[in-house]
Amino acid sequence: MQEDLRVVFESRNRQSCADRALVLAAVKIPHQVIDDGVSAALIVPAEYSVQAVEELRLYDDENPPARPKSRKKISYQDAVPGVVGYVLVVSAIAWLAGYSAFGRDWFEAGRVDGVLIRGGEWWRTITALTLHSGARHIVGNLVFGVFFGFFAGRLMGSGVAWLAIVAAAATGNAANTLLLESAHRSIGASTAVFAALGLVAGYVWRGQLMAQDRWSYRYGPIVGGLALLMFTGTGGENTDIGAHLLGFVCGFLAGMLLIALGPVPTDRRAQMIAGVLAAFLVVTSWLVALRI
Repeated sequence: MQEDLRVVFESRNRQSCADRALVLAAVKIPHQVIDDGVSAALIVPAEYSVQAVEELRLYDDENPPARPKSRKKISYQDAVPGVVGYVLVVSAIAWLAGYSAFGRDWFEAGRVDGVLIRGGEWWRTITALTLHSGARHIVGNLVFGVFFGFFAGRLMGSGVAWLAIVAAAATGNAANTLLLESAHRSIGASTAVFAALGLVAGYVWRGQLMAQDRWSYRYGPIVGGLALLMFTGTGGENTDIGAHLLGFVCGFLAGMLLIALGPVPTDRRAQMIAGVLAAFLVVTSWLVALRI
């Protein structure tokens, strides 16, 4: 190398310097990389400096630095009305069913029954979500329902979240009935609980609300949801694994659908309408089931 040398590029990023050295090598410009342990510099003979600078400029124009993707801002909503409504509805129906209100057997009228659902009694896919076999059963579903329902409500608003949960859980019950033998019977809000879990996972994943530069963050909600599904939804001889899995899947698809349809309305009126509609589906299903 000649004594009269010029620095044409300098950076603390040694890889950037190495990349530009390849550019100069490709056009046969003599060069040398100097690394002092803190930064690296690319030097060339003075007579090649103008050409080297131009070649590096063209390289930079064709390879602009990647800009990190900005995180999407999450506007959290009021989730309290939804979880309060969930607790009140499930508790009220447990009390009414326990006392055979209106002289009817609520379990007989509202449980999932494969034969009857296939025969057209669609309301059972909803009424069964509010029935429980005992204190342990109802307490477990209340705790997990409040937990996952709270997160769904924070993301989508109480009304939209619980309308989506009811619809996804009912769809999960229907799909489970069609896939199993016709004599299948079940009760419990666990399908709705896993629909809420799937709803959050699908909404977060499809909306790319997590960091977008690492695969572990992009797929974390899905992996986490499936792990929790396996941990809490497959134990016990009376556990309806199919309902749990299909509740999660339908909830996941519902979360993705909400993102695809556009921004979820966050105004109070829209949330109230969605919440009233969710309650209307439950109440109407029970009125039809009890023939009131």
